[in-house]
Amino acid sequence: MFFSHVDALGRDVVEIMRYIFEVLLMAYLSVRAAVFDQAQGLRTVFGVVSAQIFFTGWQAMPLMTVLALATGGICILQSSAQLQLLGGASMLGNLLVVIIVREVGPLLTALIVIARSGTAVASEIGNSRVNREIEALETMGINPLSYIVFPRIVGGVVSVLCLAFYFNVIALLGGFLVTRLINDMPFSFYADSLSNAFTLEDVGLFLLKNSFSGMIIFVISCYQGMTVKQSSHEVPQVTTKAVVHSIIFVVSFNLIVTTLFYLNQLIKMGIL
Repeated sequence: MFFSHVDALGRDVVEIMRYIFEVLLMAYLSVRAAVFDQAQGLRTVFGVVSAQIFFTGWQAMPLMTVLALATGGICILQSSAQLQLLGGASMLGNLLVVIIVREVGPLLTALIVIARSGTAVASEIGNSRVNREIEALETMGINPLSYIVFPRIVGGVVSVLCLAFYFNVIALLGGFLVTRLINDMPFSFYADSLSNAFTLEDVGLFLLKNSFSGMIIFVISCYQGMTVKQSSHEVPQVTTKAVVHSIIFVVSFNLIVTTLFYLNQLIKMGIL
């Protein structure tokens, strides 16, 4: 019984590694095709990238605004109330940076993009394969990886970065304006607390988490869409797989980065 469990675990690990290798290989081939295969022209690729940014980034802004205002308002109210009770109101900026900028912002942005755009990309590419549109592109001498996959990855990464930045700004500033009706905290004190809390490490962590989250989401969504064979019944299945796998890998990546970051902080402080 024990060895059967070990064998099953080993097969699962091998399957996960094979899946990661295939996804990374498709991402590499798409970048390579975009650099060396210019059958469709740069203007056409730029048009697809712009359309992806418009759908993923611009059209998601109303939803991100509501979520950012709610998240920022709740975090500011709860943090300021608890810190005032403990006599540590000056630490409000540090706490908000840790909660919103480092953790909640990247994760919520990634989940919204997965729900809106990841599903759309996977189903769109899957339907294109069912309708033989990808085969038509290949017949015309256009590489589907350079025309379909690469622009969506680039547009997705840019959109996630912009949405995460927008989420942080609205959550930190808009959330304060929302709580201003209840909390009489001066804005000058709040702004000074935030400015003192931001460091270059926060900028690096922001870029690392959001850029790789965007890449993970759209590479996996494109890969799942490309796995559709002939039947339209496969499209909902690959869309579900794209959502599940994207969530698993994005959350795992954020957890690993956060763990390594705070372990490094503990080492710098001499605790470890």
